Amino acid sequence: MPPPSPQALPDVLARYWRNNLAVTAVLLAVWFGVTFVVSYFARELSFTFFGWPFSFWVAAQGALIVYVLIVGGYAWFMNRADFAHGVAEAQE
Repeated sequence: MPPPSPQALPDVLARYWRNNLAVTAVLLAVWFGVTFVVSYFARELSFTFFGWPFSFWVAAQGALIVYVLIVGGYAWFMNRADFAHGVAEAQE
């Protein structure tokens, strides 16, 4: 995709920034849900998961996996958004 013209650049950057804010808001909502909502109700989850109480598994393993997926998902999505909006850095 060719770079945008100087006249169209403010519109492209505004769309890019709105896109970035939307992705950030969704990922922050996921983070909040995993960190606070699931942890708050974890004691009520009284079944076992791979031999451990599910509440322990969520606190010790599940949340960390989700955090890594959030970071990876953000990097992947923003890399695609960079190319879609024509603001990607040149690869050498």
